[in-house]
Amino acid sequence: MSRNLILGAALSSLVVLAALVSFLWTPFDHAAMNIPDKLRPPGGANLLGTDHFGRDIASMIMVGARTSIAVALVAVGIGMTLGVPLGLTAAARKGSWLDEVIMRGNDLVFAFPSLVIAILITAVFGPGAVNAIIAIGIFNIPVFARITRGAALSLWEREFILAARVAGKGAARISAEHILPNVANLLIVQGTIQFSLGILAEAGLSYVGLGAQPPTPSWGRMLADAQTMVSFAPHMALIPGVAIIVTVLGLNLLGDGLRDWLDPRIRVART
Repeated sequence: MSRNLILGAALSSLVVLAALVSFLWTPFDHAAMNIPDKLRPPGGANLLGTDHFGRDIASMIMVGARTSIAVALVAVGIGMTLGVPLGLTAAARKGSWLDEVIMRGNDLVFAFPSLVIAILITAVFGPGAVNAIIAIGIFNIPVFARITRGAALSLWEREFILAARVAGKGAARISAEHILPNVANLLIVQGTIQFSLGILAEAGLSYVGLGAQPPTPSWGRMLADAQTMVSFAPHMALIPGVAIIVTVLGLNLLGDGLRDWLDPRIRVART
């Protein structure tokens, strides 16, 4: 087992544990304002300090972790649920009009970054975590569709697929029973990468006011609130920034470690 996998799993588990614990306990009420104690530096009862409203930053970081994880997790789930079947279908119908429609649709979505999609969605429905999930999820669909199609195309020429076709199995059954299990490892690794990108996307959307709305804490909005106070309260920006870095780093290391662990060719090459 590689060091990347161990370190990535440890960092990711730490963030997930903080999010889970926040459902049962936080040092203080994350929404409680205490103006006399505002802008306290880290230390004492407020381990990570307080913000400009006197709210405990440690409590906000813990609750913000579950916000970021929930948004990214659901968005990646949307991308996989819709993107993988599209990719399998496109590969099974390679060269057909259906393959062309699916891939050109992917190109169309890729032309609009998740932030632009979020702006379009919020212009109609208003800002919020649900709309952020929809925006990030839509952007994930073509990612998984392309990854699945590319991996599946190389499998359709393999001998065991030809044997399944000779046995009378249809394209849908072959995709479900033979193609999907053989691309699952790749999808798991890509899922961890998209999860980390989802964390970044959620923070970016919240930073510009399109993500989770008050009083729900969000790491991105914490950074936005801190941008005018960096000179005299740097901990307000440093702590959520470190939380984002640790989470994204952990997920990227986890994805890299899973790739090495699940792909025997890479493992053999490195040894």
